[in-house]
Amino acid sequence: MDKSKGTLESEISKALTHWEKHYLGRGSVSVKSDILRDMIIVLLRGILSPAEYSLCQDKEGLLSVKKARNGLVESGIEELKEIVLTITGQEVISFYTDISTRTGERVMVFKLSNNLENHFL
Repeated sequence: MDKSKGTLESEISKALTHWEKHYLGRGSVSVKSDILRDMIIVLLRGILSPAEYSLCQDKEGLLSVKKARNGLVESGIEELKEIVLTITGQEVISFYTDISTRTGERVMVFKLSNNLENHFL
């Protein structure tokens, strides 16, 4: 691999922002991707709409926003795996995500088939 770790992380962030806008209809305010061993950890900030924030005022609304948002992302998992494979050359073997309804942040963790970070040492 001839690209730097920072370059790959930046490409992943840009591709996920593009995916969000096209698949979910809106993007986050900021995206930061980090390659750590055999994982790519992505933090997306500013993903909730004002209406979703107001829905999150009670537990029932909070759970419905979490469920809906996580369901939307999970429904696009094959595209997300393809994005990671195309950029890194690594297969995604598992995917985890959660959203904080308090901060409006989403965390995504892509577990890869190999230790990608070793390519940069």
